[in-house]
Amino acid sequence: MADLYTDSDRERIVEEPPKRVDAPVRTPFERDRARLVHAASSRRLAAKTQVVGPQSDDFVRNRLTHSLEVAQIARDISRALGDGAAELADLAETAALAHDLGHPPFGHNGEDVLHSLAAEAGGFEGNAQTLRILTRLESKTHRPSGASVGLNLTRATLDACTKYPWRAGEHGRKFGVYDDDLPVFTWMRSGVEGHGKCVEAQIMDLADDVAYSVHDVEDGVVAGRIDLTSLDVEALREVVRGWYLPEVQDAELDEALGGLRAVDGWPSSTYDGSRGSLAALKNLTSDLIGRFCGAVQAATPTEGGLVRHRGNLVIPERTRVEIAVLKGIATHYVMLTDTRRELQARQRELLTELVQVLLDRGPDALDRQFADDWRAAADDSARLRVVIDQVASLTDVTAVSWYERLVGPRT
Repeated sequence: MADLYTDSDRERIVEEPPKRVDAPVRTPFERDRARLVHAASSRRLAAKTQVVGPQSDDFVRNRLTHSLEVAQIARDISRALGDGAAELADLAETAALAHDLGHPPFGHNGEDVLHSLAAEAGGFEGNAQTLRILTRLESKTHRPSGASVGLNLTRATLDACTKYPWRAGEHGRKFGVYDDDLPVFTWMRSGVEGHGKCVEAQIMDLADDVAYSVHDVEDGVVAGRIDLTSLDVEALREVVRGWYLPEVQDAELDEALGGLRAVDGWPSSTYDGSRGSLAALKNLTSDLIGRFCGAVQAATPTEGGLVRHRGNLVIPERTRVEIAVLKGIATHYVMLTDTRRELQARQRELLTELVQVLLDRGPDALDRQFADDWRAAADDSARLRVVIDQVASLTDVTAVSWYERLVGPRT
């Protein structure tokens, strides 16, 4: 396939000199991927909640293992769609590695808390925080003025990492950029009209949906919280409509569930923890991932090259509903239990008190880089954003340890 990416796609915020001749020869997009792999923000994902807290079980996914699985799926989808286009696969894989960098402690529960607490500074959104990390907070490259440009990734890579390419309030609750990051966002979207996601971001988004819909169910089964042979269909319908597909009809949901149950690996007996049972469950996850990705591959036209803003993924409606059904199973049996609700309430209290004590204490209580940001902040809103950046950078474990150090032992 001809090279469909341009010099503009490969441009960086700050121009970098060529690498020395004895360094490994890598494309700009391969260099971007390497920067993600080596970033401190990537390492922290190992101690951040996916669905179940990473400290509670050594089988369940954390944000890092989830991101690695999303990256593998994104690469496989790209290679199938791109007819061997290595750069498409590199971009989609890097976007997958980066897609959860902005998540704070305690997963989506923590995200909701910080969004409320940061209202006066423009709110909080994990995807907008990802862009902020990549272009500001994760230190690697600086402008001549000394201002950080983060990892200094290429324009195409940053666009691929942007799941919601719009400002707050433009398209519902989700958004991809804070107002004070608009200059780099505008640079990134140069030449792009409207709010459309590039195809690499679409691949990342699909891979994320596929991975967590399948793997959250797998984790729930192994943890003994989900029995795929005995599902409450009425409750499942309610959860899917309430959380994912408000307009879906019972007949569509029943057809989708029937299709999933017809997959060869769908269990006929309750998971018992044996090696045979675990192997069967792993085969089911492989079959489901292949089913979803294969359906999208078959439906998506690739004539003329599928890169950046030339073309779109086509996700069949049946596939979209089947993925939502799996999400609904994990949500009903894992996320909506009374025990989990009680835990989430304690997490919300912890983050609320931690943000307040950091606002009260100021730079003396912050890590050095955030203390510097505090001192450079022009007003209370900017200082609030600094505190939110600090708290969002913490892992589940460090959020608890910071609370106990600054507030006191948890009761």
